Amino acid sequence: MLKVNRDDDRPIWQQLLDQAIHNITTGKWPPGELLLPSRELAPLIGVSRSTIQIVYEELFSRGYTVTSRRGGTRVSDWTYATRPSEDAAEQGPVLPDLPLLDGAIGHLQSWFGDKANRRAIEIDFSPHEPYLDEHFQKNWRHSFLQASTETNLDSWAYGDAYGYVPLREQIQRYLSLERGVHVGVDQILLTSGAQHSIDLMAQALLQEGETVSVEDPGFPAAWMALKYRRMQVVSVPVDEYGLCVDRVPPESRLVYVTPSHQCAVGVIMSEPRRQQLLHMAAEQRFWIVEDDYDSEFRYRGDPLPTLFSQRPQNTLYMMSFSKMIAPGIRISAIVGPKETIRQLARVHELTYRHLPIMEQLTLTHFIEHGHFMRHMRRVRNVYRRRHEAMTKAIIATGLSERFTLSGVETGLHMLLEAESTFDEEAVTSLAMDKGIRVYPLSKYGLNSDRKGWVLGFAKVDEAAIEEGIKRLAGMLL
Repeated sequence: MLKVNRDDDRPIWQQLLDQAIHNITTGKWPPGELLLPSRELAPLIGVSRSTIQIVYEELFSRGYTVTSRRGGTRVSDWTYATRPSEDAAEQGPVLPDLPLLDGAIGHLQSWFGDKANRRAIEIDFSPHEPYLDEHFQKNWRHSFLQASTETNLDSWAYGDAYGYVPLREQIQRYLSLERGVHVGVDQILLTSGAQHSIDLMAQALLQEGETVSVEDPGFPAAWMALKYRRMQVVSVPVDEYGLCVDRVPPESRLVYVTPSHQCAVGVIMSEPRRQQLLHMAAEQRFWIVEDDYDSEFRYRGDPLPTLFSQRPQNTLYMMSFSKMIAPGIRISAIVGPKETIRQLARVHELTYRHLPIMEQLTLTHFIEHGHFMRHMRRVRNVYRRRHEAMTKAIIATGLSERFTLSGVETGLHMLLEAESTFDEEAVTSLAMDKGIRVYPLSKYGLNSDRKGWVLGFAKVDEAAIEEGIKRLAGMLL
């Protein structure tokens, strides 16, 4: 018999329904059992008939019972038979083995600096994160609140797979003024970061098993994403002039490069190499993916011209706000030929739909009201001071005489390179014991045996930079 607990906060009909479902699913009310008519059951329990009718309607709508005019309400015949065994219910489906995923995630976490390591870190020379302060947080919060207040309700519906149009217009203006990239709004697709962008390219522009070329050492997430999509990834070495273009295999369908500030080594791709790559792409009709992740921060002269501006037919230009503002906002863009971007947007629409709207609205307001350019001016000054402090500290301690220093003209990191026989791992571990986190060059390598440390300075103030480099020199010299 069903019972009512007057001390229970749940509605009476819900209490009775839960009890009825329990009786059916445990077999207490077996399949085919006839339930009492509502007019008879109601007085037995002490509730209104309408309450019992609600319970019966819910049981019927969920498939626990069947009804007929003459036969009344009965427990469904199949209900009890479909209950799983206790062992099956506890275990659930077996997860597949995903060795590609396991290996990639392990490498990615190690590349990011093994932040799960519990050793106390005083100075973190992270090359992955930009400088942020309360001034930025105040302005971002202001843009967030204003965007929330001013936004039209239509913006909260399903949106454009290309991304929020006003934000793409702001990016279009920025690229034209700051990077010499002149495109239409329909040549810009918003994504949630470099890995998302590369994954879309693999799905929309490549066939499984095709050959792609990547810098080695280079950006690990690029080749991981491509390998996960079952591409044949070929590593191409990097020297003091950038990508060794003559080592790109002729069957490549895509070549991923960071020409303005090579992701690991930090060198700038020379003009002859750029022209060689552009000529090869035109001749062999492959894609150049130009990742322009931190070229806005240049310490000598203006930012370098893009490959895209010289060969837009073959080039997909990637920009991101992760270094310019913060990686947490997860907004980046792919710029390319109109039909190619349309193809990417179709895949995006199918697999992701579009980016979350609030971040797009906030960033649009942040740019429109001048906060973004003021932020860029402020952080450029911060980075210039920190870049100078690191360069001077490396020279003053003698590290630049024992190791090769590169990548000092652009970006938020530089490389201190050792000989390939150097015990990079031991020094990295010893540095952590002394409270310093450095980032091994080997973690950027696919097949490369180059050793050294990628040293970021964006999140470390000048005093900490001097102290950290001093401690590092004490270990290495």
